[in-house]
Amino acid sequence: MNLTPGSFLRRIWPLFAAVALCAQTAQVLETKTITPPEEPYAGWSTLARRANGELWVTWSGGRDAHVCPLGQVKAMTSKDDGATWTYPRVLLDGPIDDRDSGVTETSQGTLLVTTFTSLAYEERGLVAKQPPERQARWKAAQDRLTAEERKAQLGEWVLRSTDGGKTWSPPIATIVNSPHGPTQLKDGRLLYVGKKLWTADVKIGVAESKDDGLTWTWLSEIPTRPGDEVKKGYHELFAIETDDGRILAQIRNHNKPDVGSTLQCESSDGGKTWTVPKSIDVWGLPSQLLKLKDGRLVMTYGYRRKPFGNQARISADQGRTWSEPLTVSADGEGYDLGYPSTVELADGTLLTVWYEFQKAAGKAVLRQAKWKVVK
Repeated sequence: MNLTPGSFLRRIWPLFAAVALCAQTAQVLETKTITPPEEPYAGWSTLARRANGELWVTWSGGRDAHVCPLGQVKAMTSKDDGATWTYPRVLLDGPIDDRDSGVTETSQGTLLVTTFTSLAYEERGLVAKQPPERQARWKAAQDRLTAEERKAQLGEWVLRSTDGGKTWSPPIATIVNSPHGPTQLKDGRLLYVGKKLWTADVKIGVAESKDDGLTWTWLSEIPTRPGDEVKKGYHELFAIETDDGRILAQIRNHNKPDVGSTLQCESSDGGKTWTVPKSIDVWGLPSQLLKLKDGRLVMTYGYRRKPFGNQARISADQGRTWSEPLTVSADGEGYDLGYPSTVELADGTLLTVWYEFQKAAGKAVLRQAKWKVVK
């Protein structure tokens, strides 16, 4: 077989990339809790860095437990790379549970904060199972609306701010949801790769916005692997555009095989069509993707078995291959943790925020790690 110089390099580059990446480790410079002691259960957060360097973290707070009727969308900001954070503020407090929150800044400087609403506490009959004081509080929250009114509140939503977070729009329907929200494409579109949650046609796929998040339309469905199912098997996607114009999407997988692992698919036509998801041999979920200034990709994900914590992997070939795991944290007390998201700071160090249940506190808190990749 005759190989041209170009085809030869394409064949051997993954080998060079793998060798270069296998020796990398994460040097963790600092780890700390960032929610104040009085903050209730905090879960499913996202971290974003604005063009002006300001950090935003949003999450589902104001809760009693992992599943309850009290969730709110909350936020904090930092102007010193996470050294200090403002006191939490409530961005949304709807009449049912407001859950996982994503945050991003668009190319026009608009802040977008995503969430979805849930009646899981009701469907699982959890109100009646609570201790008397909590049961009374949950029932009072539930009874603010009738059963029909509560169902009408279900949806996938985004809040918009065009003044740096001072004021926010009412919730805007987004068709799909994923924990860390949409991604901005080079052509100006916002692409939201996620899952339809509350419709009869449960799908994973893509919603897009061409007007800076004001309106959203359905673009395409992502296919499933042969034998996989979407409703109980595919969850919590995230996508990013690579430097070579592809869009990578990763999926939390609960199908067999590869249960508990991350699947990956891609689009080469702006999200209109997608390859069939395949395993990338990464156990852990869900993932978030970041493109570094040097073009490498970083995926961070929760590692929900011993040692409990969060891991990262690096790709030097636009997501075609991934490094061995880098440990960002490994001191968790159990599996109720993760959903890490990561930003790159001006000095090239990385900052990752995640949620983590702590037994002594009896609740989940938000933690952050400042780290860098070393060889």
